[in-house]
Amino acid sequence: MASDQHQIPEKVLDDLCSRFIINIPAEQREDLVRVLFAVELAHWFYIDFYCEDDDDLYVCNIKEFAQQIFVHCPFLRNYVHNLDDFISRWRGYKLSVPTYGAVLLDPTYEHILLVKGFYNRESWGFPKGKVQENETPIKCAIREVMEEVGFDMKERAFEDQY
Repeated sequence: MASDQHQIPEKVLDDLCSRFIINIPAEQREDLVRVLFAVELAHWFYIDFYCEDDDDLYVCNIKEFAQQIFVHCPFLRNYVHNLDDFISRWRGYKLSVPTYGAVLLDPTYEHILLVKGFYNRESWGFPKGKVQENETPIKCAIREVMEEVGFDMKERAFEDQY
């Protein structure tokens, strides 16, 4: 378990579980690899909206975060002892999920927008991310660019050019 100084407050865990975890359909709850995708969304939300506004909160990695979610959420508690295995399988599966994004240029074509990697701060790349279930590549690219840099490219993305 996380040390007290790295423990996510219970009210935050309650909020994250109610937003991302407890409403997972019953048939998907049985596939812990799929559940970890919801945990990952909760993790990003925690970092972006809780840690960003509160310097006292610990920016934990996905494994530490998942540990606390699994202990906190009743239907996940029985699986916490196998969490390392689930995370390993989830990471392997994630490698097979395609990513989509966009190359953003200024009007003069002289400057390009790059984003710094979150975990590897030495890494720079284009805004992109994993496609969600039943999401088209272009919808994924539009969503990811909006999430990562706040730019709405809906009017500039054309499926026939993608």
